[in-house]
Amino acid sequence: MTYLEALTIRLAQGAAELPEAMRQRQGDWLLAQQRPDGGFAGREGGSDLYYTAFALRSLMILGLLDGEPADRAAEFLKQRLQGREAIIDLISLIMAAKMLEISSGIDVMQSANGGWQDAIAELLETLRREDGGYAKSPEGRAGSTYQTFLTLLCYELIERSPPEPRQIEAFIRGQAQVEGGFLEIRVGKRAGVNPTAAAIGALRVLQRLDEPTQQLTTEFLAEMQINDGGMTANTRIPIADLLSTCTAIVTLTDLQSLDQIDRAAATRYVHSMERPGGGFAGFEMDPAEDVEYTFYGLAACSLLSL
Repeated sequence: MTYLEALTIRLAQGAAELPEAMRQRQGDWLLAQQRPDGGFAGREGGSDLYYTAFALRSLMILGLLDGEPADRAAEFLKQRLQGREAIIDLISLIMAAKMLEISSGIDVMQSANGGWQDAIAELLETLRREDGGYAKSPEGRAGSTYQTFLTLLCYELIERSPPEPRQIEAFIRGQAQVEGGFLEIRVGKRAGVNPTAAAIGALRVLQRLDEPTQQLTTEFLAEMQINDGGMTANTRIPIADLLSTCTAIVTLTDLQSLDQIDRAAATRYVHSMERPGGGFAGFEMDPAEDVEYTFYGLAACSLLSL
């Protein structure tokens, strides 16, 4: 079972424990966000692979990724198979296709050209850099902790192994800070919650996560919780946000250390980001909600409910 599949199952188990009214509200809101072409958009513009992947993951953990919505989403993904996508969109497409396969038995990639897994692996390697990590774009000169994690997830989904995994591990460990936490890029000034979550995820995929790293990471993430119960992105940002809160909760759950934070306060914070009509906002003063933050909200609530 891949990292993404295992996480999705855990989220679905937690989501089953959420209040039925909340599940209904969020499910209705998500289904209403599907566009006529079967995809999902951000806060503006047309359907987008990145947001579609988040919407499908949310529907899946709520047990709603089937029937007509799944069929329409599959048609959208199949249409996007015909074009050339940016690397982040390509990874989103593969993740979304996997969600449909798991939940509905729809094989979107069946219509892809033969040998598509090897073609994607070759494309991923064009972003490999001398430091052992993967850059966010062809123009990027250095590895990104988050992009490296996404790339490892993609390799798992296409059932391929990344070349020279020890170099990838060395890159990830090179992003670690003495006081705990990981940098996003090597020239970064301070560790952040999100790159730390990505680093731990990458080490788990590589099966190279050790106890000292677990301990330091737990301490670092626990220190990021502030009075309102949410997590800040790093030590210089004074307000919490839902993305950082979610990724910290996912990582602490992976480390079996969720009891190191105030779970009740974290639960109150996440629920405070929920909108009465459905959807989640990203932070306290956020004027709107979207499908990406709704996934973060549902994921965090699900893990906190277990």
